[in-house]
Amino acid sequence: MTIALTIDMPETVFSAIRKSPSEFAAEMRLAAAVKWYEMGMVSQEKAAEIAGLNRADFILALGRFCVSPFQSTADDIMEDLRDAD
Repeated sequence: MTIALTIDMPETVFSAIRKSPSEFAAEMRLAAAVKWYEMGMVSQEKAAEIAGLNRADFILALGRFCVSPFQSTADDIMEDLRDAD
């Protein structure tokens, strides 16, 4: 099931970013998915679904936004290693 969402945008936005309304909508979905993934609000799988991509393409798209595909920090990994002992 999908739900349509309407967002009012000034027409000048599309020419400013040189994208059609459908390209703009896809870019907004991707940007939101990347940000929510970066914040730890959604998993990679859910973010890919939000963006309308498969997981591999979403991981590649993370690079465009300079976002790591890994949600664990070095401190998280070190803590996990200490807990494993």
